[in-house]
Amino acid sequence: MTRFKNILLVIKQTAFESYSQLKLRGQAPKALRWKRLESRYNAHKSCVTDLIDILKSEDVSFKCVNRVDLDRQHLHDIDLLISVGGDGTVLSSSHFLDAGTIPLCGINSDPTTPSETDVEKKQDERRSHGALCMFGSNSLKSGVHSLLHSDLKPQSRNRISITVKSAFSETHLVPCLNDILVAHPTPASVSRFRMGWLQQIRDSAPLTDGKVRKRLYGDTTRVGGEIFEVKKSFNAWSSGMWVSTSTGSSAAMSAAGGTRMKWDSPQLQYLIREHLIEKGESQDIIDRSAGMLNPRSRLHLRWNSLEGRIYLDGSHLFHELELGDEIIISGGAPPLRLFMGNENET
Repeated sequence: MTRFKNILLVIKQTAFESYSQLKLRGQAPKALRWKRLESRYNAHKSCVTDLIDILKSEDVSFKCVNRVDLDRQHLHDIDLLISVGGDGTVLSSSHFLDAGTIPLCGINSDPTTPSETDVEKKQDERRSHGALCMFGSNSLKSGVHSLLHSDLKPQSRNRISITVKSAFSETHLVPCLNDILVAHPTPASVSRFRMGWLQQIRDSAPLTDGKVRKRLYGDTTRVGGEIFEVKKSFNAWSSGMWVSTSTGSSAAMSAAGGTRMKWDSPQLQYLIREHLIEKGESQDIIDRSAGMLNPRSRLHLRWNSLEGRIYLDGSHLFHELELGDEIIISGGAPPLRLFMGNENET
């Protein structure tokens, strides 16, 4: 008997499949290395076939769906989601688990071998990255057995909560496991925003009082029917801003100069990219260009560029911004239950 009865397999679409579709339309890049792409496709398909055979031998019900076709209707009655691909498949699958009740396990279907990590080679031979995966195709049988039969418990990984307040609406975006990037869609353009921290105003009843009105004017915002004061705000011209969880702190945040965090830290980390510091800028403003957000803190951005985007766990999913939009960021999203291998704990 297995501890999971209904499993959903989310299977990535490989680059070979995507480029083959472009080739049929005469739009595939000329420099593609088709033999290598096909080799990676075959490795991925072999992993999927082997996984299905293993699950068929177990007393478990399962169904498969392509990553690009995944929809909330596929989550009905399942008690485990297995993503087959790499970190990107884990991240895209996690966006559908916004309630945090269904556990997720990632399988790296085409892991990079040690001989392929040499970045000085003329050609980049690296394959799928699997930092968020429990195991890879090279340990498939033992990994599946441990997942289905052992008492291994999923880790609780915190996620980023993002709300975008526009002129006439509030939009709650999917919770993000790794990081978000708030930036102008053109990399060479300046990202302009005003950043501050929200503090709830609990004495908002006497709004007819002139003193209260003066204190509120221009320094407050209303989110979810509650009034907040924007504290310690300042204007920033930059290349955008990263916000990461502890899970994502070892990825883009670390590469941008941020701090690697322990995986179980409840804090978020933010970093303004290439912050333009004016002559005479106070040290306090410079110090606030990067830092940690406590679990109860809410970061507030007022977008001051004509265009903007919030990129959610990579480049595939994003939300468009326009001048005047407000962005509220916190660690208040439901955590994700993620199975991890010991070697992947960051």
